[in-house]
Amino acid sequence: MGQLPESVDQDILDHRIIFAIKTIREASKCTLHEALDLFAQRYEQLRRERPTDFQLSREEYGRGFHS
Repeated sequence: MGQLPESVDQDILDHRIIFAIKTIREASKCTLHEALDLFAQRYEQLRRERPTDFQLSREEYGRGFHS
């Protein structure tokens, strides 16, 4: 995964999924599918490295979001 803007991490932590994916797509110049994959990778990395920074549990985080 290349360098992503710092705003992506904050968007992920603040549950702003669409904004994070949009920024990933713009920064990486990738397809939507690739951006979703990059989002998932970064989300998992942040969950491992900064678990206490998440406001929602893993189960609650993706609730209501369908791609």
